[in-house]
Amino acid sequence: MINKNIPIFFSVDDNYVPFLMVTLKSIEINASIDNTYNIYILTNGLKTENVERLLKHNKNNFTLTFVDMNKKIKDISAVLHTRDYYTKAIYYRLFIPSMFPNLNKAIYIDCDVCVKADIAELYNYDLSNNLLGAIADEAVSLVPEFQSYTKNCLGIEANKYFNSGVLVMNLEELRKINFETKFFNALMSYKLSVAPDQDYLNVICKDRITYIPKVWNKMPFKDTNLSLEEIKLIHYNLSYKPWHYENIEYEEVFWKYTKQANLCDVMKNILDSFTPELKQKDIQSGKHLLQMADLQSKQQDTLLSLLENGEIDKNTFLRTDTKRSENVFSGLVKKVTKKLKKV
Repeated sequence: MINKNIPIFFSVDDNYVPFLMVTLKSIEINASIDNTYNIYILTNGLKTENVERLLKHNKNNFTLTFVDMNKKIKDISAVLHTRDYYTKAIYYRLFIPSMFPNLNKAIYIDCDVCVKADIAELYNYDLSNNLLGAIADEAVSLVPEFQSYTKNCLGIEANKYFNSGVLVMNLEELRKINFETKFFNALMSYKLSVAPDQDYLNVICKDRITYIPKVWNKMPFKDTNLSLEEIKLIHYNLSYKPWHYENIEYEEVFWKYTKQANLCDVMKNILDSFTPELKQKDIQSGKHLLQMADLQSKQQDTLLSLLENGEIDKNTFLRTDTKRSENVFSGLVKKVTKKLKKV
């Protein structure tokens, strides 16, 4: 069934507001006047000037709603681990099903994308009773260390491991499987550090994914089998960011929408401010990520091995020696949080 009310979620902090503005501009330009686009911005608080900048997109058939995530993650903040420059905002998408019981389906998109087609087309993909509509992660399929990691640690072949930056979420089905509880269980049963939110999503939702063509999450890698005209969404993920480096594949698309958002001066200043020292740090971060993936794929107690030998229950994602009922889970979270504060 074609739906004309399109819920779209973003997670953002103050640093990423300019990039979200470019993403929103690209969505607006390619949107249909026949649809209503309900934009939900998940945040732990934004500066007043940034709220005002974003509210400029609240017009015509676009509505913006700011959602404060502080209360939601208060008790579990200490156990939401991150790496490098990522913040705990990467986890916000995982709480959408429980926080919005009035919605049965929604889109989640990262803020480092440009949309070249009507996003309603993505929303209206038929998911049947699958949990997510997602796109296989190009970066994983191109990098041997990532291929080994997803297969040996997570039990997912590289061509089935999806990127969590562009998702069509079947919120109704996610609630049916108690997704949030399973995520909490998995979080405390095993620490995944390579791509935390993305890894947990892949493991919990395995075998219930509708795979969407990569034109809806094309990363900045040259593809001789795909023309720019065919691509519907470009995702400038990892270090492939035209606001940090020149000569990034498909950078002309980013600068086109940046100009239309009247943010060229802001973005060029960010580009000019990305010093050789910051570039070197970025390179080292990438190397560290590969080393981490390689190390975790070779360790003895991988998540896959614990699932296969029954030490972690495949249905609940709890360690079998610490299995608890769902109604006492909030207390378990507080207990873990208290322990971590002592470390």
